[in-house]
Amino acid sequence: MKIVFFGTPGFAADNLDALLDYGFDVVTVVTPPDSKSGRGKVLKACDVKKRAIKRNIPVLQPHKLRDSNFINDLYKLDADLFIVVAFRMLPEIVWKIPPKRTINLHTSLLPNYKGAAPINWVLINGEKNTGVTTFYIDQDIDSGEILLQEDVVLNYDLTAADLHDILLEKGKSVLVNTVKMINSNCIKSSKQNNTLTYNLAPKINKEILKINWTLKAEKIHNLVRGLSPYTKNLIVKNVAIFPSAWTYLDDGKGENKRIKIHLTEIIHNHSTSPDLKTDNKSYLHVPTGEGLISILRLQIEGKNPITISQFLLGNKITKFHRFL
Repeated sequence: MKIVFFGTPGFAADNLDALLDYGFDVVTVVTPPDSKSGRGKVLKACDVKKRAIKRNIPVLQPHKLRDSNFINDLYKLDADLFIVVAFRMLPEIVWKIPPKRTINLHTSLLPNYKGAAPINWVLINGEKNTGVTTFYIDQDIDSGEILLQEDVVLNYDLTAADLHDILLEKGKSVLVNTVKMINSNCIKSSKQNNTLTYNLAPKINKEILKINWTLKAEKIHNLVRGLSPYTKNLIVKNVAIFPSAWTYLDDGKGENKRIKIHLTEIIHNHSTSPDLKTDNKSYLHVPTGEGLISILRLQIEGKNPITISQFLLGNKITKFHRFL
């Protein structure tokens, strides 16, 4: 069975590796054109292209997915199956090409959390479980017939970076099993139940990132961890889906510092005082609409990420300081 793989970031590249390591015949990889980045605006390839070149897989990089030359190239490959992982939406003229259809790997339990940012939104909304889904692509986003699903239990302090890694491993297994079953002609699909109301996972916008300190501590904690690039082992993931929640720190003298908040924990304290609580050495507790938030790791704009102890070493908090 010949496969064409569509993908862009590292998450997709690792899934490509999983397919190749199992022995599937990936005849071509489709990625976006190289993009300019960095101060020198140097053309850079995406992770999937780099991985494909390393594994000696031919690469197609169409500027437009409806381009007739690109469509002709796909037909010439005579592939049986297309696989999509973290790629833009395919037009019908593309996904209808292979006889065994086109499948997608999605990082939620569809039909819940359809959209671009399910990893973020399940944590922001404080969900207790999520998972991965493989499904057949059709004309609507994330709405095709479901093939396989596997769930993941979410603990209260899991960050987006943690969940990314968990779903990556779970997704690789589910994707390989799905392709094995398609290859053996024993796969069964089921239509999504769209009669109920489900949460969506739209792309994270700038308005979402700003912390509203009048919300309950639980809501703020969920927002921070749902956008955090840090794993529980303090490994930083330089991935665009982890933009970090942010706030302003007002020193009471008209100077506001913009600060990203990377890691927090909830302090179950019913104090109604608006003052920040700190020993100016090891902790900083912020009052919220209900409860306190303990800031564990942060980043002043333009500076490196630091622990709260490092921050307090160079920034004395007074009774005039407020988070805005």
